[in-house]
Amino acid sequence: MSPKRPHTLRPVRHALQQLFIHYYDADGTERLLPADQAADVRFETCLPARDIPSYAGQKHTPGFYWAASSDTVLEYESFLEARWMKLLDFDANVACFAAQPFIFEGIDADGPWTHYPDLFVRRTDGSVLLLDVKNPEQVDKPKVQSQARRTATACQRLGWNYQMVGEPDPQLWATVEWLAGYRRPLNAAAPITDILLFRAQHPVTIRELLSLWPEPQLERAVTYHLMWHHRLLFDLTRPLRDHTRVWAAPTLEHA
Repeated sequence: MSPKRPHTLRPVRHALQQLFIHYYDADGTERLLPADQAADVRFETCLPARDIPSYAGQKHTPGFYWAASSDTVLEYESFLEARWMKLLDFDANVACFAAQPFIFEGIDADGPWTHYPDLFVRRTDGSVLLLDVKNPEQVDKPKVQSQARRTATACQRLGWNYQMVGEPDPQLWATVEWLAGYRRPLNAAAPITDILLFRAQHPVTIRELLSLWPEPQLERAVTYHLMWHHRLLFDLTRPLRDHTRVWAAPTLEHA
């Protein structure tokens, strides 16, 4: 687990409607700045702002996730948070994301408040999404609702999007969880991609796509890899089966 990070910097709170962001840059230097200056910070490169506890008997299930989108290892606090990391990693509109990126430290009409957002997301168009992952059983609690309201207000002020999420859509999650097993870079199997993409210039089922090979175990794995990286497109709203139809995406940078 990462070393403890003592929070030594504190804003001077002497007026209402103050908002600061407290974070550690890529070099581990502790920073504090007015939230209005947040657009100049690449929070996706910053170190986590807090240590995630790990101890025997705890209810949460912390661990580590390797993000293919940025080739980084991120620490998560629960299996539910890990699911959302995997969904973000799969999302073609997401460039990269970071966990526990900073601390909001503010004061509003209801008094002082602090909050550690769970996930900072940088989309491919440069826009920002902040995610808080909550157990659905906790979402309606007044404390959680108050935190969500304050965080949403802060994000609106910064021009960011904000969502509090619980369990993901079961169908989408089942597909993404399966394909995630094939997200790592191709090595010796890379030449097979050209054959598969050529055969998928028009929609074709996975079974038809693999029919060229009598025992297509390797080619099947490459097919799923191309689907994870959106080089083979398909209908995400339907279960993934051999009769799923796939087709080559318009020219993209190779994964």
